[in-house]
Amino acid sequence: MLATSNLDFSLFTFHFSLIFLTFAQKYSMMKTILNILYKIYSFTIALPIFVVITIFVASCVIIAGFLGDTDVVAYYLPKFWSKCAFWLFLLKVKVEGRENIKKEDSYVFLANHQGYYDIFLAYGYLGHNFKWMMKEYLKKIPFVGYACVKSKHIYLPDGISGIAKAVQQARETLQGGMSMIIFPEGTRTRTGKMGPFKRGSFMLANEIGLPIVPLTINGSFDVFSRNHKSVHRGTVTLTIHKPITAEERQGKQTKVVMQEVFDIINGGLEEKYRS
Repeated sequence: MLATSNLDFSLFTFHFSLIFLTFAQKYSMMKTILNILYKIYSFTIALPIFVVITIFVASCVIIAGFLGDTDVVAYYLPKFWSKCAFWLFLLKVKVEGRENIKKEDSYVFLANHQGYYDIFLAYGYLGHNFKWMMKEYLKKIPFVGYACVKSKHIYLPDGISGIAKAVQQARETLQGGMSMIIFPEGTRTRTGKMGPFKRGSFMLANEIGLPIVPLTINGSFDVFSRNHKSVHRGTVTLTIHKPITAEERQGKQTKVVMQEVFDIINGGLEEKYRS
C-alpha cells in the first residue's frame, strides 16, 4: 500500500512538472513573440508618427518664439509631445507627491538622470511650467535645439563666466511660478545608479534663492537607457519630494546640501538602483 502511494505521488509530481514546464515554455515563447511584435510596431508605426509630431511641435514653438510667446506654447505643446512619447510606445506612468508643490511658486527641480524618457516624463507629467538648464552642445539638435533656444531655456556654457551668465538669465526667467529643472549628475547613468552630483546647480539655486525640489525617476533606465537601441515596454515613475527652502539651506555648506538631496533622491529609487 505504501509503495503504491509513493508511486502515485511520484507520477503526480512528474505530470505536474511536465505541465509546469510546458506552460513556462509557452509563456516564454509568447513573451518572445510579443516583444518581436512590439519592436515591429515601434519602428514601423510609433516612431514615424512621433518624428512627425516632433517636427510639428518644434516648428510651432519656434514660430511662437518669434512672435514673443516663450512660456505658454513652449510649455503646452512640448507637454503634448512628451505624452505622445508615452502613448505611442504603450508605456505606463505613475506620479507621486504632486501635492508637495504649488503651481504659483518657482522652484529648482533636481532629478536623477536614468535615460531618454526622463525629459518626456518631466515635460508631460510634472504639472509645473519650467525651463531646462542644459549643456551648450544641445543647441545643435535639429529642430529641437533651436526650439529650445526660442523658448529661452537656459544653456550653461563652460567656465565661470558661463555660470555667471546662466545665473543672470535664471534671475530674469524664474519668476511667477516659472521653475527650472536640472540633472545634477550632468549626464545619463550607465548603470541605473546615480553618479556624483556637480556643484553648479546647487550654487545657482543658492544664488537665486529658490527652493530645491528633489525628483526621483524610476523605470526610465529599463525603458530606454543610453545602453539601449530601442524602447522597451514598462512603467516610469516620477516621485516629487518636499521642497528644501532657501532658509533651510542657510548656513549649510554646499557639499552638505548636495549630500542631503542625493540621499533623498537615492532613497526613492528601486532597491537595485540605490547607490
